[in-house]
Amino acid sequence: MAKVKNGDFVQVHYTGALENGDVFDSSEGRTPLEFQAGGGGIIPGFNDAVLGMEVNEEKQVVLAPDEAYGELRDDLKRDFPAEMLGGSQVEAGQTLRFSSPQGPISGKVLDVAEDKFTVDFNHPLAGKTLVFTIKLAGISDQPTQSACSCGCSHESCGETCS
Repeated sequence: MAKVKNGDFVQVHYTGALENGDVFDSSEGRTPLEFQAGGGGIIPGFNDAVLGMEVNEEKQVVLAPDEAYGELRDDLKRDFPAEMLGGSQVEAGQTLRFSSPQGPISGKVLDVAEDKFTVDFNHPLAGKTLVFTIKLAGISDQPTQSACSCGCSHESCGETCS
């Protein structure tokens, strides 16, 4: 039976949870996630976990932060002048979207003061150990799902692309 190698397109069902068991994402009830092994479109530990798997094989992997979304980085916490809000009210915990040279980016408001507000641009799962249950649904030499311009499958984002 074929085993996943770099360059293969794989279709997987998965459930991602924190160490305490809280599920943060799952493909249950959806089209399997498809990505190219070794293509860099998925967190490194997840990619490495599927290498060598066979269709219908299931496994559980525990990924340290450096294999997933990285450690929390203080340099990704930034202060902005309150004037940037243009009079809009924001609260700690709120997520804001910003424009950057690399495209849109989201950040979580950590603190709001009279003259400034602080935003954390770390990924929400940065610094966390993640537990994934992965079941390999398929292997192919080319994509089997149409993808949006954002790189996701239409089923996962709900958008339609022209």
